Amino acid sequence: MSEYLSAGRFIDSDAANVIQFAQEAAAGARDDADRVTRLYHAVRDGIVYDPYVDLSDPANFRASGVLAAKRGFCIGKAALLAATVRALGIPARVGYADVRNHLTSPRLYEKIKTDVFTWHSYADIQLDGQWAKATPAFDLALCQRAGVKPLDFDGTEDSLFQPYDTSGRRHMEYLKDRGTYADVPYEVIVADFRKEYPALIREKGLKGDFHAEAVAGS
Repeated sequence: MSEYLSAGRFIDSDAANVIQFAQEAAAGARDDADRVTRLYHAVRDGIVYDPYVDLSDPANFRASGVLAAKRGFCIGKAALLAATVRALGIPARVGYADVRNHLTSPRLYEKIKTDVFTWHSYADIQLDGQWAKATPAFDLALCQRAGVKPLDFDGTEDSLFQPYDTSGRRHMEYLKDRGTYADVPYEVIVADFRKEYPALIREKGLKGDFHAEAVAGS
């Protein structure tokens, strides 16, 4: 269990800004479940979801880097949630799956030519001996704009993805489970990204505002 409580290369729960963020977000909480749910909402809504970031830059995979930038994609946001949870002495790890995601932008789709996203990430948190999955990727503002109900998390039940948007259209499907890790397997992920999304890697991300461009597909 020590590997799920210790600071890692990317889940750097010992970083000063991560510790401060965790303590401030969880201040006044009643118990660990309350602390975790407060951290979940702080990461979900306090860090802008942005898949336009450079998908090869280690800073966008590292908890402290994502927190400093105040934006990140699913992998960095999950690493941040896991790091803040560990900073409060609660075990956490990160998990991954390939998904078909219908929330994207025309420009992003044009670059990657697919709605399948590999290595979509969530945090896996242990409370009272039980693991529960939490996905803090899509912030409230983005969900409201795109007509997608934001994911919630109560600290006990898995909160993985929204199968439908608020109009009943298909939103996300899980295709392949890649398991859980004590730290972000950065080199493996980037190697796969180079094969799957060469244009994004080559251009080191996209310019523009994903929030303004995002649409929920049919």
